[in-house]
Amino acid sequence: MQYRDLCGEQVSALGYGCMRLPVIDGDSRNIDEEKAHHLLHHAYEQGVNYYDTAWFYHGGNSERVLGRALTDIREDVLVADKLPPGEINAPEDFDRVFNEQLERLQMEHVDFYMLHSLIGPWWDKLHDLGALDWLQGLLEDGRISYAGFSFHDHVDCFRRIIDAYDWDFCQIQYNYLDEKTQAGTEGLHYAADRGIDVIVMEPIRGGALGQPLPEELEAERERLGIDWSPAQLALRWVFDHREVGTVLSGMNQNDHLEENLAVSSVSDPGCLTDDERALVDALREHMRQSIKVDCTNCRYCMPCPQGVNIPRVFNMYNEMTISSPRRAQMGYQKMTNPDEWASHCVECGICEPKCPQHIPIMETLAAAHEALIAED
Repeated sequence: MQYRDLCGEQVSALGYGCMRLPVIDGDSRNIDEEKAHHLLHHAYEQGVNYYDTAWFYHGGNSERVLGRALTDIREDVLVADKLPPGEINAPEDFDRVFNEQLERLQMEHVDFYMLHSLIGPWWDKLHDLGALDWLQGLLEDGRISYAGFSFHDHVDCFRRIIDAYDWDFCQIQYNYLDEKTQAGTEGLHYAADRGIDVIVMEPIRGGALGQPLPEELEAERERLGIDWSPAQLALRWVFDHREVGTVLSGMNQNDHLEENLAVSSVSDPGCLTDDERALVDALREHMRQSIKVDCTNCRYCMPCPQGVNIPRVFNMYNEMTISSPRRAQMGYQKMTNPDEWASHCVECGICEPKCPQHIPIMETLAAAHEALIAED
């Protein structure tokens, strides 16, 4: 495992994101704790020392499972958690939520603590309620070691937040498709130039960048003698940036973990070859032309009051162009619970303000359902 400097700590280049832990019977709240513990401990044994969770991951159970998994190795690892803006409506809510997080984690302090998933309105609300003074208090009394924020808005908003406080670090969505969206490359450099360390999330865009290559690009990969898989290429592209501290990946299968461990152990800043860069450029163009929905499967839109499995619907919709229309339709019609179909959407609109990608969810669900049930 390679290590990078993050706030003066030696942090594994690969961080473990605990938003997509293995679950039982497809229920995101019901984490398969035995499998999760195995994965988390195997990652630790292979050198991973940074674990990231949040208040609402797995319906609040990610913090609990992570805390139990790390009991015996707590002093050897770094834990990141986040303050949920939606739970904060008065100054007294800050301590109420944070204390419950410590209880869930069974810990006395958090190493890296963030204001979570900031967009302009969330930032304005937290700022006006005194979040910065509260964070400073956590630093001073030792309840957290480093203060930061995670971000899902436009780069102009990102600069405004960066300039408002002496942050230790920030966390942004960054991959080869998102160079010019959200904080993007401009935000990456803006933070780094001000001495603020950067953590990257969604390096494989919720798995979208790990899909099998189209036939012509697979042939090109073989011709160039590139052994990396699409997911590994996406990771290497992020690792290639020296401004990046650690890169988070949500791994719920052992082969995913092994694949990511392999690439993270040999991917320094500047690691990409000219041939790899050319292949990533071709992949980027292919993805931009083919992807229908910019969904990263973050599940912030869930649960839907009507039971619609929004991320799965969008995944099937994207698969129509990324792989095969017929395969996607079969996946939707035969392997997706009809109770989770997009046809159950009543356009209540609860989901759309929660979407970090600003997807017009209601409109897109209707289009997706029509395409996925269409007959040949």
